[in-house]
Amino acid sequence: MENIRVVIWGFGAMGSGMAKMLLQKKGVEIVGVCDRHETRVGKDMYEVLGVERGDRKPVIINSNIEEVLTEGSCDVCLTATDSFTKAAFPRLKYCLEQKVNVVSTAEEMAYPQAQNPELAAELDRIAKENGVTILGTGINPGLIMDLLVVCLTGCMTDVEHIQAKRVNSLSPFGHTVMEEQGVGMKVDEFNRRCEEGTMAGHVGFAESIQMIADAIGWRVDKFEQQMKPIVTTVDRKSPHGFAAAGDVAGVNMTGQGYVDGEVKIDMIHPQQIEPEMEGTFTGDYINIKGTPEVNMSISPEVEGGLGTIAMCVNMIPHVINAKAGLKTMLDLPVPRAIMGDMRDLIEK
Repeated sequence: MENIRVVIWGFGAMGSGMAKMLLQKKGVEIVGVCDRHETRVGKDMYEVLGVERGDRKPVIINSNIEEVLTEGSCDVCLTATDSFTKAAFPRLKYCLEQKVNVVSTAEEMAYPQAQNPELAAELDRIAKENGVTILGTGINPGLIMDLLVVCLTGCMTDVEHIQAKRVNSLSPFGHTVMEEQGVGMKVDEFNRRCEEGTMAGHVGFAESIQMIADAIGWRVDKFEQQMKPIVTTVDRKSPHGFAAAGDVAGVNMTGQGYVDGEVKIDMIHPQQIEPEMEGTFTGDYINIKGTPEVNMSISPEVEGGLGTIAMCVNMIPHVINAKAGLKTMLDLPVPRAIMGDMRDLIEK
């Protein structure tokens, strides 16, 4: 069997990270990269990554997706360009119409039916029409605050209340995430954007809550979320972000899912660059009240950047194997690391 052929669309922190991971795996090869950043276009992927090419063919980064991805050119496209379903839709649609499977990092794509049911239905239709599969995934949403919660309820006879808390570092992420989380903003600007509804903050609470609720049979009748700035007292610098003392280093997000007028799902998610500089230590915590009660703690956090990269790469065989259509992490096999030949997981 030939290697699984992969195109990467978007070569920032996430896309380039996926490339580095793929280069360490067996049975898979990168056949194309699309990115618009002027410092990368026209260069060999290996040069940009700082990796020896050896006897592998060069992969020249191209800004024109129509020259990179065409019907039959690859088996799957990893897209790392957007956070929102509406913004990602034209790119996803293009891939599907070329009869190429897609794994998207867009947070809303982890469960697009939560806020964009019409677009979700359209993506499902296009995917089925072209005989391919599309999945949105990542570390969160995609695993820590939703799929892992669902898995833990599997040992329970009754669930009364769910709290998922993730205290994490934004430092591994790229410029898009820095902007969405307000890193480096003045506090007044952050608050103004919150009032206008133009401050993104963490994207995915609505998706995570709906995924959990649908999985266990709760009907969410109201969703709410809140965001407050995390203001730093010291200068903080990450690879792709900077916050001066007195400015915003991140965002403290909270969200609630109501069932029959009562809060049944609580989400707590403070995230910032270099949190340890002011004594905040990362971790992931799930507390589920019911029978029996389940309490999980992971400290420090599952690293967000590497976790997102790994989730997307590790789901490649499951997406290729799946029936055509829009899928979520509830539909596919349990994610796992792939330490052998990736082709061995492809169903003949």
